[in-house]
Amino acid sequence: MYDHRRLGRELGLFDTDPLMGAGLPYWLPDGAVVRHQLEEYVRGLESAAGYRHVYSPVLGKRELYEISGHWSHYSDDMFPPMQLGAEEVVLRPSLCPHHALIYRSRSHSYRELPLRIAELGGMYRSELSGVLGGLTRVRAIQLNDAHIFCTLDQAVEEARAALDLIARAYADLGIRASRYRLSLPGEGVSGGGGKYVADPALWQRATAMLREVLDASGVAYEAAEGEAAFYGPKIDVQIEDAAGREATLSTVQIDFHQPERFDLHYIGPDGAKHRPVMVHRSVIGSVERAVAHLVEEHGGAFPAWLAPVQLAVLPVSEAQEQHAYDLAEQARAQGLRAEVAVEGSLGARIRAARLVPYQAVIGEREADAGLVAVRLRDGRRVDPLAPADLLRRVSARVGARGAELWADA
Repeated sequence: MYDHRRLGRELGLFDTDPLMGAGLPYWLPDGAVVRHQLEEYVRGLESAAGYRHVYSPVLGKRELYEISGHWSHYSDDMFPPMQLGAEEVVLRPSLCPHHALIYRSRSHSYRELPLRIAELGGMYRSELSGVLGGLTRVRAIQLNDAHIFCTLDQAVEEARAALDLIARAYADLGIRASRYRLSLPGEGVSGGGGKYVADPALWQRATAMLREVLDASGVAYEAAEGEAAFYGPKIDVQIEDAAGREATLSTVQIDFHQPERFDLHYIGPDGAKHRPVMVHRSVIGSVERAVAHLVEEHGGAFPAWLAPVQLAVLPVSEAQEQHAYDLAEQARAQGLRAEVAVEGSLGARIRAARLVPYQAVIGEREADAGLVAVRLRDGRRVDPLAPADLLRRVSARVGARGAELWADA
């Protein structure tokens, strides 16, 4: 059983400092590599699925969140406003109001829809210190978020496609969903001023559509009251940590509320204005929680494409060090993350590199023959290879983004 709070620090992935504050971890170089690779992966996945990426500010005027409904339904989880001249600005608790404004900034025809807007953006939540822990519950969050603006007829298919994208990412990352949850409102839907938007018809319509999405996807799911977003129901993809504690990693939501609040529209084939539906979805949720789960799921032995160091080059003696440095330089030129280890005995260096997917050992015999001996992280040994052949095979496995470390030929 692995605890990412301990293992993440031991592996030099992240740490905290009292002067930065609780719930505000910083990323060390190896952790920054994992985070960067994860972010680039999900950007590529989204781009291939037709998403367009944007950047938006982490601040907004209080009025923005009054319009979106966050201020009346979610302000307890927001940081207090900051006075800026005559205005009050707030650290955003969510990206969706910003994306609604981005959509609203241009006119749209039905021919453009669905319009898929994605962002890896920062958001901030005033979590109580008692619930903070490692990377799973933090106050500064980097969220993989997206909003799809579409017609009513497109909404179910877009939500279903988002669920498929989540399944694809989980397969690539080696993540297992513990269950799928249809998160519904609890008390307070029919009355005003409660936890949820008071619009029973909105809730019924969105809930029926999400049930259709789940049924079409063929996944088993459970309904849970009191877990919905304030503006609508959602599909939550749940994961479990090493201690069996459950958390939400990915979500899909169908939202009729914010398009109405922001007066969003598109021009239909009849030349009239129509209200779009807003599908919220997050493939990997917060980068922090995703990395925490990956640390525990893999025990620090990340898939080769995600590993901070992919190739450790180990010269047996000082006489082979230049060969080792040459190999590492060639590997880096091909985009691989390679390091040379020279301190300590060969056995100690092999043990220190136990989480590195590939180890290239160069002794006198290998150097004379122009070869390297290859050890895989899982204990397998490969017949000596020419450096170019080794790098070609490693690059192929890294590029495949799979769990397999090695393939013949």
